[in-house]
Amino acid sequence: MTEIPAHGTDTERYLSRALHLAGEAAGGVSPRPSVGAVIVKEGRVAGEGLTEPRPGMHAEVAAIRQAGEASRGATMYCTLEPHAHQGVSPPCTEEIISAGIARVVCPIEDPNPQVNGNGFRRLRSAGVEVVTDVPAAIREQAEEIVSGFAMLVATGRPQFTMKYAMSIDGKIATAGGESQWITGVEARAEAHRLRHASDAVVTGIGTVLTDNPRLTARNSDGAATGRPRLRVVLDTHGRMPPDAALLKERGDVLWVRGEGAAVSQLTETSGHVEVVELPVTGSGIDVAALAKLLGDRGCCDVLVEAGGKLAGAFAAAGLIDRVAAFVGAVVIGGEHAPGPVGGEGFERLADALRLERVSVKRLGDDILVTGRVAKAARTARPAR
Repeated sequence: MTEIPAHGTDTERYLSRALHLAGEAAGGVSPRPSVGAVIVKEGRVAGEGLTEPRPGMHAEVAAIRQAGEASRGATMYCTLEPHAHQGVSPPCTEEIISAGIARVVCPIEDPNPQVNGNGFRRLRSAGVEVVTDVPAAIREQAEEIVSGFAMLVATGRPQFTMKYAMSIDGKIATAGGESQWITGVEARAEAHRLRHASDAVVTGIGTVLTDNPRLTARNSDGAATGRPRLRVVLDTHGRMPPDAALLKERGDVLWVRGEGAAVSQLTETSGHVEVVELPVTGSGIDVAALAKLLGDRGCCDVLVEAGGKLAGAFAAAGLIDRVAAFVGAVVIGGEHAPGPVGGEGFERLADALRLERVSVKRLGDDILVTGRVAKAARTARPAR
């Protein structure tokens, strides 16, 4: 029924499966966190579940429903502390207790202040054994999966990941503007997986006019997967062309225009287009106002796929939390060929955005470098 890793301790194997399930939910359940749960009885998987969109089940409840009577006396491996309060859904802790689960293995507490340890305390008070001592690598993976939810809870805004493809000499296009394709098939497939796991993808009108992207996540057959659920275009002066490819795709589009932009309405689209106006700063639409807007809409993880100007605006506003840099095995060259992050940049290396938890993945002849912007660097600002 399930693909469980063949090696490692039971904790590593079953939590790895739960983390895989949580990853499958990512991008489709906000403002809920993505959670996976696996119930094991006598060495066999009896049930598993992942978070469903509201008003569906939480992962723990879905796993219990699948396991049925086999839940009694079993161990549940879940990626996030079960909640103990009445929200949109009843408390998962009470479902676990009622089902007779004997033991819960879970790497991290829920960052939501309404939970934050209360779930574990409730389970222990009911006689359920709670195990939180897990390998550091498992804990880091669990934290990463809910990092966008944690950001939303703590700050009211989503987590932003800046994603771009560049040549090995740091160019995102030729001096003439050609950018398709810097990376190969494997890298582009990975980029679609990143979109699929995001609640929204943001780009600027410059990218729309130059590359005419669809901004959808697509599978190996080229079919759209229905993700991300929201595609956002920042368009200060309302220049969106009515024949833009992204408008022909099904799904929601948020067309963000500058306040007072005099433009005509779009009439022929396949998806739903919503128009909002936001304040304009010296560099374009106020990205801090956009962050608040997306946070108010419950977005946890947002992918920024944009040109250097918009990427620089996010960096200047301290709104880059993670970086996903695809590096193609090609040299473009040229003084005037653009780089991935524009704007004024940082005057001192000490103020530059330093990454931590860096990983490198080979994708054919290309590589993907991912990392989290260190908290101290996130508060820095480019030179004025």
